[in-house]
Amino acid sequence: MAKTKIAVLVSGGGTNLQALIDAQSRGEIPHGEIVLVISNKEGAYALTRAAEAGIPNLVITKAACGGDQEFFEEALLAQLAACEIDLIVLAGFMSILSKRFTDAYEKRILNVHPSLIPSFCGEGFYGLRVHRAALDYGVKVTGATVHFVNEIPDGGEIILQKAVEVEEGDTPEILQRRVMEQAEWQILPRAVELVSEKLSAN
Repeated sequence: MAKTKIAVLVSGGGTNLQALIDAQSRGEIPHGEIVLVISNKEGAYALTRAAEAGIPNLVITKAACGGDQEFFEEALLAQLAACEIDLIVLAGFMSILSKRFTDAYEKRILNVHPSLIPSFCGEGFYGLRVHRAALDYGVKVTGATVHFVNEIPDGGEIILQKAVEVEEGDTPEILQRRVMEQAEWQILPRAVELVSEKLSAN
């Protein structure tokens, strides 16, 4: 049975990409294989992680596409098609994708968000902003969500969630690290395998 071909889209350090690479090396994604990493930022450390794991990687920036979102997405789609990608994982990818793009890969784009959706999500909620909002609100439990991606930021169907306790004295940075370690890095590989298994069976 052919494995599901996975592309991971990144913008920064690539900690979630590393969690996927590590899970793959442990045999936890048997129905999928990461065959491509694309960054929309030059010099993203995620590209180094990909290279060190022997995964083909490249950069496609919006600036190189004349700042035009449509051309940028066309360049992405062309590269994904050339590599016969079945499943896309957004791992800290800091670009909102249009309906045209998400429709082209319906139920085949995953994202991990550092809160329990529908709390602290949607446009403008990313990175430390999410954890700061959770702490400001005073929640006692937060977590992470892996969901399908559609044209609405954080609006797609939920696949997996995992709760994480908020502790006394947490800062956004401390909470961010705990949510990554206890939730994101655990449920993202599991969700990727769940979807990969379904796609590989088709």
